[in-house]
Amino acid sequence: MNNADIRSPHIKVFATGGTIAGVAGSATRRDYRPGQIGIDDFLGELAAMGIETALIGSQFANIGSEDIGPALWAQLHQATTDALADDACRGIIITHGTDTAEETAFLLDQTVSADKPVVIVGAMRPADAVGSDGLRNFANAVRVADDPDAAGRGVLLVMSDRIFAARDARKAHTEMTDAFKGFPRGPVGHVTPTSLEWFGPAWRAGEGARYRFFEDMPKVSILYAYAGMPADNVAHALDGGTAGIVLAGFGHGNAPRGIRDALADAVKQGVLVVRSSRVDEGLVDREPEDDDAGFIAARALGPARARILLQLLLANGITDPARAQEEFSRR
Repeated sequence: MNNADIRSPHIKVFATGGTIAGVAGSATRRDYRPGQIGIDDFLGELAAMGIETALIGSQFANIGSEDIGPALWAQLHQATTDALADDACRGIIITHGTDTAEETAFLLDQTVSADKPVVIVGAMRPADAVGSDGLRNFANAVRVADDPDAAGRGVLLVMSDRIFAARDARKAHTEMTDAFKGFPRGPVGHVTPTSLEWFGPAWRAGEGARYRFFEDMPKVSILYAYAGMPADNVAHALDGGTAGIVLAGFGHGNAPRGIRDALADAVKQGVLVVRSSRVDEGLVDREPEDDDAGFIAARALGPARARILLQLLLANGITDPARAQEEFSRR
């Protein structure tokens, strides 16, 4: 249950559901239902574990993160902004399903200030599974959110005793408890319920929000490249009213010639096109053809986060490919 007065120093916990709040009804069942445990019950379990940090919980949703989208993002953004302005709030924790945690983390990372810790945490195993990781991950998140040195690092994601920056975090495994990786920088810290170590200084100290948040952001499509992919995939995206396209390309952001030509034509129509890669790791740098075609290289951002950034750029009036490239290159 909530164990703090809103006027006293505390950490705010915004709950959205996910596996960390999921139950299977059996310790050995493979299937389970996410988002079944309410935040008051969850915080009650933490209190029973001896965690004494003052926590105030709010239930925003109790769903699997595959169903999270603009409406809930708007609520979380407003609540996070309000909490950052609250002198009594020392930090913020958001419980979240892991499927889209990297997208929520990156969106908030780009649209809120970095002067207090903001931590996203989830789990890969439901609460009643053998070896459930939820309570440990949350205890770790409390330690991070309660540490003044976590400020100035942007939004952070805590999983499996590791701390990842939202700019780097991505889900890289379907079910292992260490499902998240950080690219290109790896984890930025190590945390357990009894210890915390940062691997370097804060990189965003004193920096405010990079972009203004909009609930109704322009539509951006992701096209996944595959062998024999026909050029009409681009036409379908354009017919759907997309303002931007992210190519999840082969290797270094490549695609069949017909697709590249169609994307170049889309640029001439005012659509921003970003080349990213479906490959797990590696930078997508600019190639000579990008200048002629007007493409943007995603650099270290995979397709999911590249889409978020492109939406933010378009919403904030950044429509020139060269300027957009500068924003992608500063990640």
